[in-house]
Amino acid sequence: MERIAQFERVSFARFEADFKKNFPEIADVAAVYDNIRLPLRATSGSAGYDFFAPVDFTLEAGKSLLIPTGIRAKISDGWVLNIFPRSGLGFKHRVQLDNTVGIIDADYYNSSNEGHIMIKLFCDAHDAGHSVSLKAGEGFAQGIFLQFGITFDDNSDGVRDGGFGSTTK
Repeated sequence: MERIAQFERVSFARFEADFKKNFPEIADVAAVYDNIRLPLRATSGSAGYDFFAPVDFTLEAGKSLLIPTGIRAKISDGWVLNIFPRSGLGFKHRVQLDNTVGIIDADYYNSSNEGHIMIKLFCDAHDAGHSVSLKAGEGFAQGIFLQFGITFDDNSDGVRDGGFGSTTK
């Protein structure tokens, strides 16, 4: 297998800023940061790298939650990281990503937000009272690296700075 990427943590300052916006009730952000697990494959035959919950959280039916992972990915040119929910969460609880599939481009790594991978989950359960709870350290999403090509007449020269929708501004 060709090795094309490296997962890293974002800086504590970047994580703290993003985390406090989404989990203001958690005071000890340093402890959360210290326990961040880099994504891993469960088996040598797995395509997906599991992303682990940085804290305990509950996702209720009809609600969304943005999860700052504390992770960034240095990706070789010609590759992209696609983010999906763990299939068991989708099958059992109808958990999906708000943006259907997360696309992490190689140049996202150099953005002013340090390429911080943020994953927004949505619970589309049919039962209004349904919820799913995850503990810190449990897998909740998976990332799969895919190679891509470009057209013969491509002459893109734009520069990215940011995440969601930043390349069309």
